[in-house]
Amino acid sequence: MSIRLQNIAKHFANTQALEPINLDIHEGELVGLLGPSGSGKTTLLRIIAGLENADSSPQPGKILFGDRDVTNVHVRDRRIGFVFQHYALFRHMSVYDNVAFGLTVMPKKRRPSNGEIRARVFRLLEMVQLQHLANRLPAQLSGGQQQRVSLARALAVEPDVLLLDEPFGALDAKVRQDLRRWLRRLHDELNFTSVFVTHDQEEALELSDRVVVMSNGRIEQIDTPDTLYRAPKNRFVFEFLGDVNHLEGRVRNGVLTCGDAHLNVDLPDGDEELQLRPHEVRLAEEPSAESHLPVTITAISPVGAEVRVELEADWLAKPWLATVRHADFERLHMRRGQRLFAHPRQWHRFKEDAKTPEQQAGTSGLGTASAAG
Repeated sequence: MSIRLQNIAKHFANTQALEPINLDIHEGELVGLLGPSGSGKTTLLRIIAGLENADSSPQPGKILFGDRDVTNVHVRDRRIGFVFQHYALFRHMSVYDNVAFGLTVMPKKRRPSNGEIRARVFRLLEMVQLQHLANRLPAQLSGGQQQRVSLARALAVEPDVLLLDEPFGALDAKVRQDLRRWLRRLHDELNFTSVFVTHDQEEALELSDRVVVMSNGRIEQIDTPDTLYRAPKNRFVFEFLGDVNHLEGRVRNGVLTCGDAHLNVDLPDGDEELQLRPHEVRLAEEPSAESHLPVTITAISPVGAEVRVELEADWLAKPWLATVRHADFERLHMRRGQRLFAHPRQWHRFKEDAKTPEQQAGTSGLGTASAAG
């Protein structure tokens, strides 16, 4: 079931929570709404669900599920499944009864028979790998197990759309990672249309077919995770999606200078600020003709297949972060206090549009260039 939002806006008193938004979600797509607190993502999800109403003036919005206009349809009649962050399970009911609840309270004409309910519930419990816990109470389950029960309950009524509000936010990091992978597999198997809210960049990029990045009640960019990370449309998206190093200085005759550091750049004269991802910084024992960026190692953190190295220098306003391979870490014998030279593999430049000060941070253009060294 596809979802189409047309001119959806929302005010709370004098505060605009959502600017007019248009969004198309394709049938069978898993879409993440990503943004910081106050960006409007949960408000948008609740409007899709029917738990909040969009503004009706000056121009009313419209919500379509496929060809069905559900703008003024009550939440109970929208055929949605909703998964909350804190499970919202009935504590006095068993796992089985929680999953069956939505089926047992259906109008009599639509309600499946007891045998059909039982078969459907156990089929779902098998999918979420909890059939052996059907008689347990929620208090006897782990957080991850409770969230899987919550998901099975939402899917039991065979919704047209599945909505999830920070579904893994209450879980620890390892459980969250396992459940993300499990949900992605389940989605691919059942092919339901789903929208989920998160402020976790890694979660959004790992789970989603497309990610909707939001800030201040508006959509900044909609793209696949790979495109979003490699080709952000503005500075907000670039900085929100991961660690960023900043290089500020003045360009003169193709050389950006900052203190005793300098970098050859193909840019016009004037003040500039460049951004680099940690993996775009190569470390070496010597400078080059194109790059002279001396740094000192202040912290080292081995993380999985990479080593995170924190760097400081007199010419840096804030410390830099570089991620290096273990082979390079060992080859350079890296240690705290060691002096090395940073060589940007690539840098990014965002030229702010001449708009209002409030809009500038979210409407810049992207410039990317390869750097020597």
